[in-house]
Amino acid sequence: MFDLMPFGYERSLLDSFDNFEKEFFKGMNRSLASFRTDIQDKGDHYVLEAELPGFAKEDIHIDLDDNYLTIHAEHKEEQQEKDEKKSYLRKERYYGAYERRFDVSGIDVDAIKAGYENGVLKLTLPKAPEIKPEAKKIEIQ
Repeated sequence: MFDLMPFGYERSLLDSFDNFEKEFFKGMNRSLASFRTDIQDKGDHYVLEAELPGFAKEDIHIDLDDNYLTIHAEHKEEQQEKDEKKSYLRKERYYGAYERRFDVSGIDVDAIKAGYENGVLKLTLPKAPEIKPEAKKIEIQ
C-alpha cells in the first residue's frame, strides 16, 4: 500500500510523550534533523516539495532502496574575518544535515524526476499502474 507519510510522523495520542523525549534528549544529537515537505496528489502522480534553503544542488542526495526513498542534505560553511597579521578576529563554522525517508511502494520508481530551484527540491512521483488479477475459470474434474 502506498503511504507517503514520513517515518517519525506524529499521529497518536502519545505525541506528548514523544515530544517530551525529543526535548529531554535535545542536546544529545540522537538523529538528523528533519525538513518540511508538501505532498500533493495530482491524479496520475504525486508531487513532493521539500524546503532545503541554502543548500547547493550537489549537497542533496536522493536514494532508492527497497521501496524507500531517502532524501539526505548536508551543508558545511565557514566564515572567516582576519586582520592584517592574518590572525583570526572571528571564525564561525556551520554544519547541518537533514534526512527524511518515504515509502514509495505503488510508485513507478524508474520514472521519478527531480529538480531543485530557489531552495525547493521538487520530486515528481508517477503512480505505478494497478495490477489487477486475471479472471480465471477453474474446471471441475
